[in-house]
Amino acid sequence: MSSGTGGSDSGGGIPGTDAAFSALLEDSAEELYESAPCGYLSTLMDGTIAKINATLLGWLGLSRDEVVGRMRFSDLLTVGGRLYHETHFAPLLRMQGHLGGIALEMRTAAGPRLPVLVTSTVKTSDGGDPLLIRTTVFDATDRRAYEKELLRARRAADEARRQAEADRERLREALAVLQQSLLPAILPDIPGMETACHYHIASDVQLGGDFYDLFPLDDNRFAFFLGDVCGKGPQAAALTSLARYTLRAAALHDADPAANLRMLNTVLLDRYTGDDPRYCTAVVGVLERAGGTTHVHLASGGHPPALVLREDGRVDHLSTRGGMLIGALPAAQFVSVRTTLHPGDTLLLYTDGLTEARIGEERDLYGDEALDSFAADLAPAPPRRAIDALTALLHGFGDGLVDDTALLALGLPAPTDTGSETSA
Repeated sequence: MSSGTGGSDSGGGIPGTDAAFSALLEDSAEELYESAPCGYLSTLMDGTIAKINATLLGWLGLSRDEVVGRMRFSDLLTVGGRLYHETHFAPLLRMQGHLGGIALEMRTAAGPRLPVLVTSTVKTSDGGDPLLIRTTVFDATDRRAYEKELLRARRAADEARRQAEADRERLREALAVLQQSLLPAILPDIPGMETACHYHIASDVQLGGDFYDLFPLDDNRFAFFLGDVCGKGPQAAALTSLARYTLRAAALHDADPAANLRMLNTVLLDRYTGDDPRYCTAVVGVLERAGGTTHVHLASGGHPPALVLREDGRVDHLSTRGGMLIGALPAAQFVSVRTTLHPGDTLLLYTDGLTEARIGEERDLYGDEALDSFAADLAPAPPRRAIDALTALLHGFGDGLVDDTALLALGLPAPTDTGSETSA
């Protein structure tokens, strides 16, 4: 019967255990040194190699006779490694007595370089005098290959980022050119009136859908419009182009703003049918000079009300409540309104990117009331000053401005003004 102490004849023992322990006991320290999975060498303080194990000799393709007593540790290194050893490694080792994990490259007899990680320790006498240097060498070939692959991956990623940024910049430039093509290059001169406009792009990588225009009908009348199509991108740009040229052609054919909106409504319903409806909001108007004043007749379809900054500081809303979206219904209703501009008055048109901006930490809607208050503080103001003030306001919204915004201002110079101010 077994005593349970683990004899080799015990049925519960691990097969071969005793043989393994016996082999381990027979494995001398010298054999461990020679066949270790890393390189070992000992050198005198001047670097002369006094002892080196078989593992390192095998890596380098050298014999013990070629190395021991004939070469210094630095002789095993590449030119760059030797320079680093003499200028950094050896001086630091003498001062500190130990250096670990230093990356070097060693020369092999076959030619290829061997990347290694080196750790060295100075052995001293009982009195503290340095006697020799013990060095451990680890093969870092796999690590070096990994580092090179990682470096290649980083370079590839950097190149991809640079290419993406270059592509993005080209896209921005192309979109900017296309966006400008959807707007008038300059506003025409209107004798006795001032004009100003601004287009604020919320995203430089997406086409917006806001538009405006101002053009003569005859010697005494000018037509204008400003609108906002649904969506962004190429489809919004196509709708913008269609809306702009339809309104321009309609106004040249018929000076009735409401009739112009009905024509656009018909065109959109005919062009966009089925599961892909497209619609927009717009305000269309006609200016007609009458002595020292200008009569304004405008109509709106679902668009924010125009404002008039009066010379006496008042702000009038040209209410077009009830005007419907353009392109949504066959029998859409559009509301007309009339007013007269006197010297010092400015008519201001805008798209809802202005009032739908988000402000403050809570991202609250800027809203119509805030715009009313801003306009009241601004009035009276000629078109250029009004547009400049609103442009500064838009920039102040920062990333809270999530939609494009178009601004158009038309006005008569105040009685004290001597010149006109026209800007595109």
